[in-house]
Amino acid sequence: MSRSFDVVVVGAGPAGYVAAIRAAQHGKTVACIDEWRNKDGKNAFGGTCLNAGCIPSKALLESSELFHRAQHEFKKHGIKTGDLELDLATMQKRRASIVRQLTGGIAGLFKANKIEGLVGHGKLLAGKQVEFTAVDGAVEVIEASNVILASGSSPIEIGIAPFDDAKIVDSWGALEFDGVPKRLGVVGAGVIGLELGSVWSRLGAKVTILEAMEDFLFMADRDVAKVAAKEFKLQGIDIKLGAKVSGAKAGKTGVAVSYDDKDGAQSIEVDKLVVAVGRKPHTDNLFSEDAGIQLDERGFIVVDDECRTRVKGVYAVGDCVRGPMLAHKGSEEGVMAADIIAGEIAEVNYNVIPSVIYTAPEIAWVGKTEAEVKNSGRAYKTGSFPFAASGRAKAMEQTSGMAKIISSQDDDEILGVHIVGPMAGELIAEAVLALEFSASTEDIQRTIHAHPSLAEALHEASLAVDNKALNFPNKR
Repeated sequence: MSRSFDVVVVGAGPAGYVAAIRAAQHGKTVACIDEWRNKDGKNAFGGTCLNAGCIPSKALLESSELFHRAQHEFKKHGIKTGDLELDLATMQKRRASIVRQLTGGIAGLFKANKIEGLVGHGKLLAGKQVEFTAVDGAVEVIEASNVILASGSSPIEIGIAPFDDAKIVDSWGALEFDGVPKRLGVVGAGVIGLELGSVWSRLGAKVTILEAMEDFLFMADRDVAKVAAKEFKLQGIDIKLGAKVSGAKAGKTGVAVSYDDKDGAQSIEVDKLVVAVGRKPHTDNLFSEDAGIQLDERGFIVVDDECRTRVKGVYAVGDCVRGPMLAHKGSEEGVMAADIIAGEIAEVNYNVIPSVIYTAPEIAWVGKTEAEVKNSGRAYKTGSFPFAASGRAKAMEQTSGMAKIISSQDDDEILGVHIVGPMAGELIAEAVLALEFSASTEDIQRTIHAHPSLAEALHEASLAVDNKALNFPNKR
């Protein structure tokens, strides 16, 4: 007799494991299936985010930033370090340790919530049955009252630069280098490309990023993108825009990369090449042909606003469905699906999902860009405040960047907040809360912010919207 559960979740990344926990909190019997295997051959929960993305990259970003600051900034604080030495092996060991702690934590959470964590492959069959293939090859068909598909995504590989896991690598491979490449090439100046480029640049690599788009960070507000581009240039990262890669060939000494830009055919030689042109939904062998699941033209599972598929009782969440490929977006969708299964009213406000790039300075935003508001035809006003005028930022020796707020002209509602500067990823939380409550610029103006703090930049930006900034000249 086959086992049965109220909810079976396929995938234990941020969308899947959170969905499983919330379903268990509702008193449901839950199984969560995941087949992730790390490069050491060991299986682990957590998906790309915890094992090969968000968490390990932030660990290396933090370590590399400390190394860079010790080289270039500490002397301004009166701290003499002498000759610095990079111990990359220890740095990588720390990264791996953090990953193990967090992935092991998920296993502990499953046990605490009485969730059956199954290691292997899950495949949806017709009638809400799930075929589970264990790592030893044993196959079991599990009955489910509800199924949540949370299979995640995988790096996009381009035919002109295929991965060889040695000289041409994906984002995961770029986290595993055992030495700092003298010359590092990165294809793609998106979030992943910028973060990985920053890590190895700080550690001594000469980094060249090739971006096919003519506009840098096309998805961000233009004022923020302009400031960020200037900062990356000052850091020595060479970002070539309008550079369309036409080929990459690995040889004994490195990788020969050819590309075309406005001046014609170009080429560079690098020791390692990271291809970071985006990710695609992972749906290979996720469901049978008669399971009733529909994919759109880009390969995403088709769902409604509440993540329901065409099959009653089957949901899909996270990177395998429409919307931004962000861990926190997937987690909230997982919570929503579990709550709906439990009979509760739930939703995800897709208009207030924050985006963060963990470079230095950090870049974060929520809501609409100024261009989007302008194109909508709605009358608006803006205000900004530079971190160079922030006492706390000066004390931290991190004065690059600015905070910008966009509000409607008629009712003062905040439409978008954009930050480039120190701790932008933390500061954006106040903006997300403001947009969630449809706050006005005046609401932030009347909110008392601690002094001295980086958060005062948002307060001053809100004042600047109405030409009331106190610590920086207003527009005239």
